[in-house]
Amino acid sequence: MPKLYLVPTPIGNLEDITLRAIRVLKEVNVILAEDTRKTGMLLKHFGIAGKLMAHHMHNEHRTAETIAGRIASGESVALVTDAGTPGISDPGFLLVRTCIALGVEVESLPGPTAFVPALVNSGLPCDRFYFEGFLPHKKGRLTRLTFLSGLSCTFVLYESPFRLVKSLEQMAGMMGPDRKACVSRELTKLFEENRRGTLAELAKHYSENAPKGEIVITVAGAGQNDGISSESAED
Repeated sequence: MPKLYLVPTPIGNLEDITLRAIRVLKEVNVILAEDTRKTGMLLKHFGIAGKLMAHHMHNEHRTAETIAGRIASGESVALVTDAGTPGISDPGFLLVRTCIALGVEVESLPGPTAFVPALVNSGLPCDRFYFEGFLPHKKGRLTRLTFLSGLSCTFVLYESPFRLVKSLEQMAGMMGPDRKACVSRELTKLFEENRRGTLAELAKHYSENAPKGEIVITVAGAGQNDGISSESAED
C-alpha cells in the first residue's frame, strides 16, 4: 500500500532492529537515508537490495513535495536516519508534515531511540520528563539552560563528546553543583557507559577522561535531588 513508513534503525547493536522493520525495508520502492553509505551497510547486513535515495537536512526542503508526490502516485517509501527514530533530532518532520498536508498516509514503526534507555537507566524519576534534544551551540543556549533549570521534572539532552564538559559545567553553574544527573554514552554498544553523580562530579570526571561516542545527559528536575545516590557509578 502506498504510504510513508518511518523506520527506526539500531543506535548501535544491530540485533535491536525489528522483524517488521526488516520486512518494510524489503518491500518499499524507495528507502530515504540520511547517509546512504551508512544505511547501505545496514541493508547489506540484512540482505536488503538497493533502492536508496539521499534525504538529509541539506535537501529535505527541496525534496519533500517530490517524495510525497511519488507516494501519492502509488509508491511506498521508507525513511530512515543514521540511527534511531526518524524525526527525533534527525530529518523527518518536514516530510511527515508535507505528506499529511497532501493526504498521504504516514505509518511510524516503533523501535530504537537513544533517550528512552538513557532516561530509564538513569535512576531519576521518569513518570514525567522533558526532552530538549541538542542545545544551541551559541545563540539562545543560555536561554534554554535557564528554562531547563526551572523544570520540576527530569529532563534529557543530546550532546557531542566535544561539548559535554562545557554543558555539564554550565548546568552546574546555573542549577547548582549538587544537581543529580547521569551521562549515558555508546548506548547498546560494546563499551556502553552510564555514569551517575552530581553535575560537578560528572564535569570533573569527563574533564579528566575525554569522552567518546554519542552521549545522552539526563538531569534531575528542580527539587528532585533525592533521585539517585551522590556517588558516581559506572555500568
